[in-house]
Amino acid sequence: MIKYLRDENFEEEVASGVVLVDFYADWCGPCKRMGEVLETMEDVNILKVNTDEHSELALSFGVMSIPTLILFKDGSEVSKLIGLQSKEDIERFIASSN
Repeated sequence: MIKYLRDENFEEEVASGVVLVDFYADWCGPCKRMGEVLETMEDVNILKVNTDEHSELALSFGVMSIPTLILFKDGSEVSKLIGLQSKEDIERFIASSN
């Protein structure tokens, strides 16, 4: 399920379970392609964070390049992937981080 961060409720959104957070920007070509990949994924909670709207949040997690995927488990950062990834790479990333 894909959700978009609307307010400053980030901690609430990642507080429980496994959540894959996609830091992106609307103008970013690789981010758009990553979004298409993420839309095909099932059985994973995805939170999309627009870095133009939430730049302080992105900086607080060290996001310097987009797209960046960060995996959270019960509110804690587990692992990070930078750059455009295939569906298979994302699935392996999630599986290896559990």
